[in-house]
Amino acid sequence: MLTELDSQVVGPVMSAVDPRLAGEVAGFDATIAHTPDVVVGAATAADVVAAVRWAHAHGMPVAVQGTGHGTRAPVASGLLITTWRLDQVRVDRVAGTATIGAGARWADVIDAAAPLGLVPIAATDPSVGVVGYLLGGGLGPFARSHGFSSDHVERCTVVTGTGDLVEAGPAGDAELLWALRGGKHGLGVVTDLRLRLARVPALYGGYLAFAEEHVPAVVRGWLAWTRQAPPEVTTNLTIVHRGEERAIRSHPDARKLALLLVTYPGGAAEGERAVAPLRALAPTLADTLAPMPLTDLAEMHGESMDPGPTWVRGTMLREADDALAEAWLAHVGPGASHPFGGVQLRHVAGATEVDVPEGSAVAGRGARYTALLVGQDPASFDAMPDVAETILRSLDPWRMPEVNPNFAGVAAGVWAPDVARRLAAVRRRVDPHGLFAPRG
Repeated sequence: MLTELDSQVVGPVMSAVDPRLAGEVAGFDATIAHTPDVVVGAATAADVVAAVRWAHAHGMPVAVQGTGHGTRAPVASGLLITTWRLDQVRVDRVAGTATIGAGARWADVIDAAAPLGLVPIAATDPSVGVVGYLLGGGLGPFARSHGFSSDHVERCTVVTGTGDLVEAGPAGDAELLWALRGGKHGLGVVTDLRLRLARVPALYGGYLAFAEEHVPAVVRGWLAWTRQAPPEVTTNLTIVHRGEERAIRSHPDARKLALLLVTYPGGAAEGERAVAPLRALAPTLADTLAPMPLTDLAEMHGESMDPGPTWVRGTMLREADDALAEAWLAHVGPGASHPFGGVQLRHVAGATEVDVPEGSAVAGRGARYTALLVGQDPASFDAMPDVAETILRSLDPWRMPEVNPNFAGVAAGVWAPDVARRLAAVRRRVDPHGLFAPRG
């Protein structure tokens, strides 16, 4: 049976007992072990077409993995298509766009665009895969100045559930492009896309680190500052502990720190004026705020890009006031005990509130803040759902009913009812046999 498939594709074809399989399907989270019946390591878009048609002919569901950052559950059956070989990036300086393969990471795009004075509206972590991130919408370090990352997608090449290669875009299937900008799952296999880049002549950013004793003042003061924050400045406040971040590992006596992360797409003088009130919130343990090369997003935010176990749950917030600060601090502030390595409030709004002219399926467009809980200790994973539910329920007065799929983590994304109905119709049309429907 696999001989037929192997003859149709350029990339490798593997059965469940193939010794190469574990390395082929390994993702960012080493605790998730995929055990599909068949794996196709796609080397071309035609490989994806052949794999999808073969799966349909043999009654197999289809799953897809690029870098594996968004994987929350193992694939235990069916056909898994890996796309990490499709990592080509081509930048058009005149048009200000990048054509990006399904396996490319943000670091690949940043490195290709920066020498030309261009930058993608990327994820905070450059090791994240481009396509999976964009399919969920994407709230990165330029959220307030440039909106959702998916707002900059101009077109996608997609293999549908019928094995057809189509272009989603103004010159092709415009409704499918609407869905791919934030609809996340069940919309076919994206083999490449074209992304509009931003012209950012200067970049200022980094983080401020505060000791545990100052966390309450920093949380309250930062939230007050966000209500009049410059619209170009994107910030988030992450409370970290358990030695999970480089910033806390550099202070071995600290059990818990607050990291206030800042991105400003502009010059140093304007950046210094914007962040002056943040520096005045409390004494700092570290201050990395400075002009930065466009290639240094990871260094700017102190992110660890090493693969490892991750548990995520988040929500979207309409507003964040003093009462929310007290509810948040009661669960995650000084003296609070919980199993998470990092808990984050992010200030968005600004450009994220403005949809693209033709519309998009992004969930959470009306959010002004987000809340995120991240765990890295597998020994605590079983305890995390109940604790997360308790913390997030305490935020109910401020929560939106929508949940962006990139923030939902182990839960499912939640779209507004009209968007959900429209997405369901697109999924039925492009995947009439349900090949990409979630299993289990």
